[in-house]
Amino acid sequence: MRRHLRPLPLLLPFLLAACAGAPTRSPHQPAVEPPTTALAAPGIEVKPPIDKPSISPSTDVWDQLRGSFAMADCDADPSVQTWARRYTQNPKQFEERLQQALPRLTYVQQVAAQYDVAGEFVLLPWVESHFQSPPIRRRQPAGMWQIMPVTAGAMGLRVDGHYDGRLDIPAAAHAVMKLLKQYHDQFHDWRVVDYAYNAGEFSVRKIIQKHGMPADEPAIPKWPVRKVTREHLAKLLAVACVVREPARFNVSLPTLADEEHLVQVKIAHSMPLARAADHAGMSVDTLKNLNAAFRGNMIDADASSYLLLPASHVQQFSDSLLRQPPTADVGRDSSTSKAAVASSPAPTAQPKTHTVRRGDSLWQIARDYSVDMTQLQRWNHLNGNTLKLGQMLRVNGAAD
Repeated sequence: MRRHLRPLPLLLPFLLAACAGAPTRSPHQPAVEPPTTALAAPGIEVKPPIDKPSISPSTDVWDQLRGSFAMADCDADPSVQTWARRYTQNPKQFEERLQQALPRLTYVQQVAAQYDVAGEFVLLPWVESHFQSPPIRRRQPAGMWQIMPVTAGAMGLRVDGHYDGRLDIPAAAHAVMKLLKQYHDQFHDWRVVDYAYNAGEFSVRKIIQKHGMPADEPAIPKWPVRKVTREHLAKLLAVACVVREPARFNVSLPTLADEEHLVQVKIAHSMPLARAADHAGMSVDTLKNLNAAFRGNMIDADASSYLLLPASHVQQFSDSLLRQPPTADVGRDSSTSKAAVASSPAPTAQPKTHTVRRGDSLWQIARDYSVDMTQLQRWNHLNGNTLKLGQMLRVNGAAD
């Protein structure tokens, strides 16, 4: 049964859509609930810092992942093995899908480590979508995390006709990991964190008020939740189980070459998608697949100040941009793309603001918006780093 959204004062509700199975979506609709912690003020976009994920050739990605696991192992519950065997019933197909997902999985792993989130949640997109981005349908979950549109707004992810932050791999990964960390800070139990992601924070809090926190055993808490919510945790533990003991399921975990790691590359101006692909020496389809948040044929630097590229294409892209004046990218565009550029707002045409929330710091706000702390201080006439709750800060260099 579809649940109807009801407006709530001041804050958007958290509406966490999680699949009952991968890659198809559960018919159950996620709960609508009031948030207890605001992830972002309405209208404020959360943008991850421009960084280059660390590449450690000497350390196996799977060893790193196993070392970050924090929940039960393969034998904790019969349902874990049941789902693990379902996922690997065709070992070759499982290995091929995992190989395709590995660049994104490795990137998500590095983001999860920044937030100190349990390694099992690196595998959450496998449960949700097999790390794919199914076609977008109106008012339906999207991206490899399967985030609902209203949830995206509450998480600070921009969603409109030109750009969808749910499909922005870095932005969505940072937003989800930040949410999971906040859940763990509240509940101190990663199993409950997964329940909250699937069933909603408000539902979990009501259960805790009535029944208390779950005991350490069983591994899948016997709470009065929907079957799909219990299965969601079992599936997450099942994928982790395969990573823990691949030989047990007759699979070999793939490897990722250094040049295949995904890297954020800063862009200073908008350009046609085809031109960006030419700069990077990649096919348009491949570049679009990694940067699917741009819905049209333009890379809008105002919507996102970076592209995600395989490490092997970063140098060529950077060198090509240095040789090519910014106006050349626009000048060689088609008439449709020219119109898109003309209609795109200038980066400094309108001031952007951020409303200070509990726990914010000047350093974190500067990092979220990819600006320097001294710029923030100058734009907002701050003499130090002290902020006030509810204070509105300008976070770009738009003219007054």
